[in-house]
Amino acid sequence: MKISVVGTGYVGLVTGACFSDAGHEVLCIDNDPKKIDLLHKGVMPIYEPGLDEIVARNVKSGRLKFSTSIAEGTAFAEVIFIAVGTPPGVGGEANMTYVEQVGRQVAEHMTSYRLLVEKSTVPAKTSEYLKRTILKYLREDTDFDVASNPEFLREGTAIEDATHPDRIVVGVESQRAGDLLEEIYRPILQKGGGEFLRMSVTSAELTKHASNSFLAMKISYINAVARICELAGADVGQVAKGMGLDPRIGPRFLSAGVGYGGSCFPKDVDAFVRLSDALGIDFKLLKEVQAINKTQREYVMKKIKQELWVVQDKTIAIFGLAFKPETDDVREAPSLYFVPKLGEMKAKLRAWDPVAEGKFKEIHPELECVPDLYECAKGADLVLILTEWDAVKKIDLKKLKEIMACPVIVDGRNVFKPEEIRALGFTYHSVGRN
Repeated sequence: MKISVVGTGYVGLVTGACFSDAGHEVLCIDNDPKKIDLLHKGVMPIYEPGLDEIVARNVKSGRLKFSTSIAEGTAFAEVIFIAVGTPPGVGGEANMTYVEQVGRQVAEHMTSYRLLVEKSTVPAKTSEYLKRTILKYLREDTDFDVASNPEFLREGTAIEDATHPDRIVVGVESQRAGDLLEEIYRPILQKGGGEFLRMSVTSAELTKHASNSFLAMKISYINAVARICELAGADVGQVAKGMGLDPRIGPRFLSAGVGYGGSCFPKDVDAFVRLSDALGIDFKLLKEVQAINKTQREYVMKKIKQELWVVQDKTIAIFGLAFKPETDDVREAPSLYFVPKLGEMKAKLRAWDPVAEGKFKEIHPELECVPDLYECAKGADLVLILTEWDAVKKIDLKKLKEIMACPVIVDGRNVFKPEEIRALGFTYHSVGRN
């Protein structure tokens, strides 16, 4: 089947590449000519393990192509996935400008039936506004459908998630739309497994917010438990393991640390809270999830200030800028809190991240970044761990101690075992462990 995907970010490019790998003909569209030029040269505009290989393979086979023209995409395929950005607006709500623009441009070029599929994370009821936009700008009396197909891709494992999904959620209003989407996903489900779920469009839109908000709640819950553990003399890692073995709870998203970040959890929780407020529901539980996440960063900052006493002129080495390993995404990353805050205190900052340096320096060009962990830590008064990269886990701790001015680590990801690292002579502060 021919498919158009509008947007070549973390969602759109992975989705388009994996659709082509499943045997479909895919045209990926982006209004940024620089991105499309990079893709034509075989250069990925984002970092995602394994993505470059899939793109190269399917470009070579002729199943995957790129364009800057939505008109071309509208003519190319009956099904058009919308995977553009929905960044926070002025008031924190999702900015739907790009979604609306795609709907308008598709409508202006439609001459026969088209199915527009919301792949971007959008607030509930977006489909109604999108339909209204299309009806406004249609130049001919043409039939169309709007569907919702929320993505559940985790950055760093997005290829695996796309090719071996646990479920495919589609919200549709017609049998035709549902059948088209089932045909698209059939080869993926036959090979990778997973369940195909049809539901109403609004239910599908809401499923994404409800899912991510629940996972964010687990993270904030264990971070709150971590604070209790420190005061009570318990180990949050042991507590989390004891909880996670209960199949009703499960072990995932029970890692205490510096809080959640990224492009999904903060935005989706906020969108769910705003929707609830608009509907007259005071979702206090999710508001507390947000509050715990915000204060968790302050909680870790307090450890830094207590250890250093005077932060000014101290050299702090930051291990990790991305919000999680195996991605270059720094959106809502903890580093975006710590770098400016420590800068205001006039600390001397030096950072290391294997892939996210470029994206981070677009926001904070003043930050000194180095390509080597040991170079980053040399002469440091404190190492702050914000991303649990494998290189951090495997670092030679004896060598690290030798090159630091003072062997102090504040571990925002609980990478090391306290008793082992303290036995090597480090002053070590983690989250929820004494």
